Amino acid sequence: MKIYTSTSLKKKHQRGVIAIGNFDGLHLGHQKVINEAKLKAKKLKLPFGVMTFEPVPVMFFNRKLKNHRINSLEQKKNQLKKLKLDFLIIIRFNKKFSTLSAEEFIKKIIFNKLQCRYLYVSKNFKFGFNRKGNIDTLKKFEKLYNYKNIITKPYKKNNKIISSSQIRKKIKIGKIEEANKLLNRNWSIQGKVIKGQKRGRKIGFPTCNIKLHDYVTPRLGVYSVKIYDKNFIRDGISNIGFRPTFNGQSLLLETNIFGISKNLYNKVLSISFKKFIRPEKKFKSFEYLKKQIKLDIKQAKR
Repeated sequence: MKIYTSTSLKKKHQRGVIAIGNFDGLHLGHQKVINEAKLKAKKLKLPFGVMTFEPVPVMFFNRKLKNHRINSLEQKKNQLKKLKLDFLIIIRFNKKFSTLSAEEFIKKIIFNKLQCRYLYVSKNFKFGFNRKGNIDTLKKFEKLYNYKNIITKPYKKNNKIISSSQIRKKIKIGKIEEANKLLNRNWSIQGKVIKGQKRGRKIGFPTCNIKLHDYVTPRLGVYSVKIYDKNFIRDGISNIGFRPTFNGQSLLLETNIFGISKNLYNKVLSISFKKFIRPEKKFKSFEYLKKQIKLDIKQAKR
């Protein structure tokens, strides 16, 4: 998969099929759009790619919006790679790009740069200055700019359309198993292990600590997880919260990896959430906390 950070494509990737969207979470609905576009490309023997935006536009326009993303850019790239694209275009969503009108976006990028033949989007796709462009706009300019716009029908589960907003909500209230079904994989947080206060090590349960940054904040508490590293895959438990027993002030993801106690500082780990075990709570003493952690580990292993 060739990754472009501009719209200057190699000739072999022009005049192809492109799916466009934010694809935050790359859930079953997004996968449907991409897979339908891929089938069209395969049938017509055309190059196939995806166009996405960084940062997520809603976070660009609302700088105060934090803890919103379902997946990081790096995760998105890895997930798209598994879908076997020919190329991925990552548009830098900045002030200049945000002022393009809907027609300018079609003319300058879709027509002049990409020379796109088939364009796949979801039904609620909005684009251009003030989000004035939609599927009707794309339809209107098809003949003028020599492309065919195809709208993919929404993916429904239990008669409900799957959306990134729906998944964020489920993650926030701890319904992680339901969110995982809509993603078609376990939701995960990827990040670098940072130094903590080493309290976990002192009470016999060393943890790898990771900051959430822009990820959506799941329900605070303990989860059974799977940990992925370049050199190992292990089960474990994670606590996400403020560590009230220690009067913690910052939000942190702390993970105890079963069978590993060595120093993993600065390693990039992927923490994959499987099941919510219990809410975060403040304990009377370290001894009460230790007893509870033992019970949490038993439940996670079970």
